[in-house]
Amino acid sequence: MSGVFRVGVRFLNRSTNSLIDAKITSVMLNPACSISGKTMRGSKLSKPKPFPYLEKKYTAFQACKDVLFKTTTHRFDENTKVVVVDGPIAAGKSAFAKELATELEMKYFPEPTMDNYYINSYGYDLRKLDPQLPASVQSFDANNFLQNPTHKQVATFQIRMLMQRYVQYIDALAHLFSTGEGVVLDRSVYSDFVFMEAMFKNGYISKGARSVYYDIVKNTFSELMKPHLVIYLDVPVSMVKDRIKKRGNPAEANSKALTDNYLQDIEKIYKQQYLKDISTHAELLIYDWSNHGETEVVVEDIERIDFDRFDKDDSHMRDWRMENEEDWTEARARYMENVDLMNYFNVPRYDVPELIIPAEDFKVWSDLWFNAPGMEFRKGYNDECGDEGILTKTKLDIRGK
Repeated sequence: MSGVFRVGVRFLNRSTNSLIDAKITSVMLNPACSISGKTMRGSKLSKPKPFPYLEKKYTAFQACKDVLFKTTTHRFDENTKVVVVDGPIAAGKSAFAKELATELEMKYFPEPTMDNYYINSYGYDLRKLDPQLPASVQSFDANNFLQNPTHKQVATFQIRMLMQRYVQYIDALAHLFSTGEGVVLDRSVYSDFVFMEAMFKNGYISKGARSVYYDIVKNTFSELMKPHLVIYLDVPVSMVKDRIKKRGNPAEANSKALTDNYLQDIEKIYKQQYLKDISTHAELLIYDWSNHGETEVVVEDIERIDFDRFDKDDSHMRDWRMENEEDWTEARARYMENVDLMNYFNVPRYDVPELIIPAEDFKVWSDLWFNAPGMEFRKGYNDECGDEGILTKTKLDIRGK
């Protein structure tokens, strides 16, 4: 028996790249194993024991065992998928993504912020160092951007946000491969360019900084595996502005950055570029979220998607078609140490003034940063922070968070 796939109450017109109102848009699907919610299933998913990737190093020996005993794909089931919830500011993504992850028994990854960059593994906030730092290397986060969108550090801020989303996406893939549990992300690295483009169009970022950004994207994105499903919550700009006011964040409510033009550009770039591009690989569901919606209805739509219906030459799901256990294990190993992948962010460009830090300022920053609590060595190797048994540990002692 075939199933009915309900695409929500709005859908994307491919010829005009605009959203069209519709009560229900349906296509017939062949039966196939698909994502299932716990309500329909009636029982909890049962999985083999996960690999403790957060505590244990993934060695070449472990990888060989996984190939031999097929213990990477052995953990996979129909819910071993990457799901991304996207949409404009204040659309209600976080609340929905949490509910969706609970119903699908997947791990929820909240949208990263600059807290991920400034607060280290021991809870020390490196923004406390600002009074001792030159202006060129002081902290700059979303609140700073909202109040001063033409500041010199806006370009550095957005590139760092790209890095945070990239790290989180790697972490999500590491979790999926090590546990078999699917993941739900509140936005992802793939839609980060929407904000870069809106910043550029509104004069917040220079042409040179934009060029550096895309050099980094070109160097890094080929290492990732695109999501299986993207869910876009559509909210008009007028309602976005109302919700921003209602949630009472002074930095947002009085923002010099969140102009009508900036918010409209975000909406336009999402619909005309991001949704069009991501739909060539991932399944795409679009919903009018003006009055929010029912998670149960979205889950029903997800359960009707056949993720295996594409042939080997189709671009859809291409990243997730591998021939053997060796390929799956090689992909898994790639995401177990994000330090290696982050090296691809080292793009040598010295022609963009706002990205250049004077050598003397960098020296002051480096001395303070790496002598702050918990910053001299990686987590687990800082005795001043209470770490014990350091001499018996075998992991490499490297500087960092």
